[in-house]
Amino acid sequence: MLQDNEKRFEEDIEAYLLAEGGYSKGNQENYDKEKAIDIDELISYIKETQKKEWKKYVRTYQSDAPNKLFTRLTQEINANGLLHVLRNGISDRGTRLMIASFRPETSGNPEVISAYEANRLTCTRQFYYSTENRNSIDMVLSLNGIPIVALELKNQIKGQTVDNAKKQFMYDRNEREVCFQFNTRFLVYFAVDLYESWMTTRLDGNKTFFLPFNQGSHGAGNVGGAGNPQNIEGYSTSYLWENVLQKDALLDILQRYMHLDGNVKTGRLIFPRFHQLDVVTKLVEDVRVNGSGDNYLIQHSAGSGKSNSIAWLSYRLSSLHNALGKNIFTSIIVVTDRRVLDNQLQATISGFDHTLGLVETIGDKKTSKDLRDAINDGKKIIITTLQKFPVIYDEINDNTDRRFAIIVDEAHSSQTGDSAKKLRTALANTEDALREYAEIEGVAEENLEDGEDQLVKELLSHGRHENLSFFSFTATPKQKTLEMFGTEHDDGTFHPFHIYSMRQAIEEGFIFDVLKNYMTYQTSYRIAKATPDNPEIPTTKGVKAIRRFQSLHAHNLQQKTIVMIEQFRDITKNKISGKAKAMVVTASRLHAVRYYHEFKRYIEAKNYDDLDILIAFSGVVNDGDTDYRETSMNKTKDGKSISENQLRNEFHEDDFNVLIVAEKYQTGFDEPLLHTMFVDKKLSGVKAVQTLSRLNRIHEGKEDTFILDFINTAEEIKESFAPYYESTSLDEAIDVNMIYDIQTKIHNFKLYNKQDIDKFLKIYYKKGKQSDKDLGEMTSLLKPVLERYTDLKDEEQYEFRISLRNFNKWYSYIIQVARMFDKGLHQEYVFTSYLDKFIPKLSTTDINIEDKLKLEYYKLEETFKGDITLNPNTVDSVLENPKSVGTGIKPVEEDELLEVIIQKINEKFPGSFSDGERIIVETLYKSVKKDKKLKVSAKNNDAQIFEQSIFPEFFHKSALDNYEKSMNSFEKLFQDSTFYQAVMDAVAKVAYKDLRSED
Repeated sequence: MLQDNEKRFEEDIEAYLLAEGGYSKGNQENYDKEKAIDIDELISYIKETQKKEWKKYVRTYQSDAPNKLFTRLTQEINANGLLHVLRNGISDRGTRLMIASFRPETSGNPEVISAYEANRLTCTRQFYYSTENRNSIDMVLSLNGIPIVALELKNQIKGQTVDNAKKQFMYDRNEREVCFQFNTRFLVYFAVDLYESWMTTRLDGNKTFFLPFNQGSHGAGNVGGAGNPQNIEGYSTSYLWENVLQKDALLDILQRYMHLDGNVKTGRLIFPRFHQLDVVTKLVEDVRVNGSGDNYLIQHSAGSGKSNSIAWLSYRLSSLHNALGKNIFTSIIVVTDRRVLDNQLQATISGFDHTLGLVETIGDKKTSKDLRDAINDGKKIIITTLQKFPVIYDEINDNTDRRFAIIVDEAHSSQTGDSAKKLRTALANTEDALREYAEIEGVAEENLEDGEDQLVKELLSHGRHENLSFFSFTATPKQKTLEMFGTEHDDGTFHPFHIYSMRQAIEEGFIFDVLKNYMTYQTSYRIAKATPDNPEIPTTKGVKAIRRFQSLHAHNLQQKTIVMIEQFRDITKNKISGKAKAMVVTASRLHAVRYYHEFKRYIEAKNYDDLDILIAFSGVVNDGDTDYRETSMNKTKDGKSISENQLRNEFHEDDFNVLIVAEKYQTGFDEPLLHTMFVDKKLSGVKAVQTLSRLNRIHEGKEDTFILDFINTAEEIKESFAPYYESTSLDEAIDVNMIYDIQTKIHNFKLYNKQDIDKFLKIYYKKGKQSDKDLGEMTSLLKPVLERYTDLKDEEQYEFRISLRNFNKWYSYIIQVARMFDKGLHQEYVFTSYLDKFIPKLSTTDINIEDKLKLEYYKLEETFKGDITLNPNTVDSVLENPKSVGTGIKPVEEDELLEVIIQKINEKFPGSFSDGERIIVETLYKSVKKDKKLKVSAKNNDAQIFEQSIFPEFFHKSALDNYEKSMNSFEKLFQDSTFYQAVMDAVAKVAYKDLRSED
């Protein structure tokens, strides 16, 4: 009869560990429960691996050597922690004794290999640990007589789950027992059942905090949620003992992953989460097999522990050897803008390896020359910012036989810019490219650089290089990121190498779902002329000016300020034990400044003493006759100015609880106490995800988050988050030949020719020392081109300007993914890069019509409240690469009377509707605009067929959908057939016209 009890579960795990896991069966005959160690087992290991040292030790202490060993071991552990002692051993009266041996990167030293094999790993079931009672742990794994891993095993068939195992650790295990004291014996505790595994490194009674240690519902590195996939060959949790607790894997974790964050007594022991262990292991193994030259995109959500993943990967790559025993990489270069990561990376790696100078940080106090010297000196791990490379890219020594791993913290569009190009130029070994180029040119390599060495050098730096490997981390990959760093599949699509999705991070409880509690408001208003004049103004600028007038109107700011402050006082300030904070995201620096004053006025008028505000913006804002700066507006309680560097810390403390921002702090700002966000700015795509994700950090006592959005709809926010909820892929590689289409467009304007480019580049690539006339002559050559440009019509200038910038932008990107070896194209890129700098900027002076307008009607009302649900997908969200690089022709803008423009805004649709009814119309119109099939129908049919035969069916379905979402708002539509027909006719007419005019 089949055994299905907990005992059988134990037996199956033990059977694997004894047969294939590298363990022997443990017993407790010599285990001292009071000392929590089998000292005889430890001495046996020392005798086998360190014969001379043990003889010396016995000569010093004679028969008392075992007791002295235990005493000194205890002293070292109390001072430095067990993890440190396992890695570094102990020293006693001139004798150094290792407590464990770890596997070397190479197998060149037989003695080291022999010592590693001599480790005694034992597996003991029903481990009786206490002198006070007969309590036992289901399974204990010991290393050289020291218990290091504890497992409580539960079986759903018998009515118990992993939660029972957690409770057993929390309530039935006394953390004051020697074996349970932090970093003294057990380093990690696992609660395991048939389906899930959870882990902690510190027992602290009912405060014990367990982390999930699961693969994810579809396996590690794949799209999915929490939990584990089905295992048709055994237990769903068998990865734990097969891949993590197996001898080589566990010792590798002890040697290269676990680290102490903080104080020996009060700090945290960091044990890698499964996806972190998995991604580093898979990356290292791929590089070990394939060597340098490949790129890797790691799509890991916020809450994935990216800083530790980067630290572990840096350390592993720095000592990685190939099959011949040679280092694969000369240096590991971590490109980041996060100071916190710099400190954490150094602290983490120093826990593994005390080699002086292993990590070189090129921070704010160091220069680009320090970066140059670190690279030239072959420092193993270099932390720097991308912006330092343009200064020293041509001062790096010959890169022959030097290979670099570049780890990019937050791979985004900056990786396609000039600084990223200079990084590649600085580090690339162009030997293979030179050979390829020589074959194309049909000449010997040594003759190539004569006469045009700088041009050739630039061409050779393009594309990928065998000596450069990029490891790029991001939660929100864009098209360019996927193509540059992603893995190309057989069907031509690009995918991340490894995934830890937003969905999984949310379901595992590492971040909050910021869309769970979302509220949107709709602003309705009517604007009128406040002057008898009716001036003519440009339509676009007029519309923009009127909307700006409304958004900055004192009444608008006052009403929203009241909503925000009262919402904060009613809800937010009571969250996180009264420590919760809020952020106000504004549309501009001027909006931020005016909101600041409105907040201050309202707080003072109400005599509220339970909140105070800070503001964050760059530069100087002029409002009226006053200039405002962030530092002069932010003051401590005792009146001292708060510097930009102090702002984060001041906001974290108790004195301030609301931060008003304009552009700043919307990315890279980690404040776990941030609970609420008020949004008064249009957000979309990656920007929306990055901004709203400022709230997602977990914190003790933080149970939820809240967003109140005055501008964006729930549907718009959902569309922004959807591509990054699980996994993102790219449909195909960019068509590099598009660059020639743009080049042709530029040539058709006949503003310059080949001779103009040649004259310019003759000076630009001139050998020898620059004379005092070179720069003047070079820029003078551009003057006739600029004069011809000014002769163009306005719309032609617009098209040329956009074409020129597209050419430079796309060429700059293309040469990083492909090696084109097109000298003429590259020469034109150099020329047009300079030309673009001299093209006059389009005047963007806003018209001022505030004194001609008045706000006649204003209404602010709630339109959505609840959960913006993101549904799990079984396939990736596919981004599409552009299929053409069109410039578009800017339409000639005609001036319209101010009164007409106001009417267009106030009365967007035909018919006479109330403000409430207008909201119905606008909601339905938005759903029309998004429908691709309807757009095709409008383009392919006349107005009568569209409005009478096609549109009514779509309108009815859209109306029903909206009625189900908001019955109160859309009730009148179905109660009054006349109103229904009027709305449908009005929307149909406008929709037909608009849909046909769209590209």
